[in-house]
Amino acid sequence: MSAFIEIQQLSKRFGKRLAVNNISFAVEQGEIFGLVGPNGAGKTTTMRMLVTLLRPDHGEIWVGGYSVRKAPQEVRRQLGFMPDSFGVYGDMTILEYLDFFGACYGIHPAQRARLSKDLLELVDISHRRDDRVDSLSTGLKQRLGLARVLMHDPSVLVLDEPASGLDPRARVEIRELLREVARLGKTVLFSSHILADVAELCTRVAIIENGKMAALGSLNQLSEKLLPHRLLRIGLLKTIPLETALATLSSLPGISNPRQQDGLIHSEHISLEADFNGDSNALAGLLPQLVQNNLPVIHFSEDTKNLEEVFLRATQGIVS
Repeated sequence: MSAFIEIQQLSKRFGKRLAVNNISFAVEQGEIFGLVGPNGAGKTTTMRMLVTLLRPDHGEIWVGGYSVRKAPQEVRRQLGFMPDSFGVYGDMTILEYLDFFGACYGIHPAQRARLSKDLLELVDISHRRDDRVDSLSTGLKQRLGLARVLMHDPSVLVLDEPASGLDPRARVEIRELLREVARLGKTVLFSSHILADVAELCTRVAIIENGKMAALGSLNQLSEKLLPHRLLRIGLLKTIPLETALATLSSLPGISNPRQQDGLIHSEHISLEADFNGDSNALAGLLPQLVQNNLPVIHFSEDTKNLEEVFLRATQGIVS
């Protein structure tokens, strides 16, 4: 893969407030990349500079090799942008809405009709094609917005909070749509403060807080860098005393602070957790050591990486 979007030393100020403060990152072609941060972190400002709606005060952005400063029209041809709130013309039908934007992109009428049909099938609202836009739910309007930004076949989709305001079912549906778009070969960059969506979708994330880059990488990379211990879950048959199990675990290399899981007391087995500071090879060799030490193991797993913990650790000390 090669970098399709390159952002270098980007900054933007509004009056006395430095909204984006010298951030740099790259997005690979075909990647689903997430910008993570709370409201006001600088995500939207960064995206608006990327799509040429704002001019950077400092730094540069390249999209497909074109500079947003020197060749904004070339950049726009490659982008499909869906802001966090986008205008819909409620008195149009869905087909009329897509046809209108296809005409804005200069697409031939015959091609617009075919594209509209294909895109409505992709976002699964073909059955509503003759309904007025203002009759759609928020989730269906998000689907329509995604169809609109795909109308001119852009290489990159830039989506600002695409799941904001959606119910859980609609959020799942939007995630599936973004996966399908990525399978079509598009590069997807989206922002969110809903960490579960980012963890589900993104190959890599950039965590932004108060306009500054706090962390960059895959979830696993950030977890290994920012979380000092791996959390282990261990279940044992209740054929040995709890104190013996804890003492045995404490004696094994790499394990620290073994304890009973809060609120998990079972009549037949013991549920324990412990911190582990070894690498993956050491973790693979730990289970045989448990068995060799006569611990009756019935469950052994590493706790799933938690993006919320990573986010909190990454943003510690980031101040305005």
